[in-house]
Amino acid sequence: MTLSNFQTVEIFVKNEKLNDLKILHLSDLHINKKTTISQLKELVFLCNNLIFDFVVITGDIIDTKVKFIKEKLQILNELKGVVYYISGNHDLFYGLEDLKKELFNFIFMDNNCKEFIYKNETIFLAGLPDRFSKFFKIKREEKQIENYLKNEPSIFLAHQPKDYKIALNSNSTLFLCGHTHGGQIYPFHYLVKLVQPFLAGLFYKQNTAIYVNKGIGTWGINFRYKANAEITIVKLITKIVE
Repeated sequence: MTLSNFQTVEIFVKNEKLNDLKILHLSDLHINKKTTISQLKELVFLCNNLIFDFVVITGDIIDTKVKFIKEKLQILNELKGVVYYISGNHDLFYGLEDLKKELFNFIFMDNNCKEFIYKNETIFLAGLPDRFSKFFKIKREEKQIENYLKNEPSIFLAHQPKDYKIALNSNSTLFLCGHTHGGQIYPFHYLVKLVQPFLAGLFYKQNTAIYVNKGIGTWGINFRYKANAEITIVKLITKIVE
């Protein structure tokens, strides 16, 4: 887990209601037995000293059974403000229900819709379970979420970039995701690009801004090359997207 790569990304959106909204976007923590308590305390300390309106975590919080990392997960509940999260494939595999019990201070967004007020305006937020959910007999309410996101302005959360078409079909203002680790180890980037439409960073499609977070943790090998970990403040700025 690398915590040194904090950045602010400015995203231009058409809807003036979202101007200057700041979202702390975290993804792919992959907390496991080797993750230390001090690393997680450092993460929370760093995040709590940033200025943002709310937090989103776009999946893969865990990378081992919850029973082995309960004390570590409880540290995440100390993140300040409102924290929204959705499942990743690793969360499903290692025990999503157990994870939800430990993250008692977070708002679970799988097949969920929420409204929040920003500068006296209503913002619509929705999320979906990871695409692997079908293997765990968890239904993805895609049509329901897509219809909800047609409200303006809306923000869509999902784990994999592949779900960008749902954001486009609903004309969602912003789509936040993770999963790719930015390739994690070059040249693995090229293999990821074969199965995902976006590798990392910011993209614009139609009226939707898409941001793919490279994540904090690692998978398989605890090593990154040409794919730095990231802790990102997504700052929305009103501007016509060409």
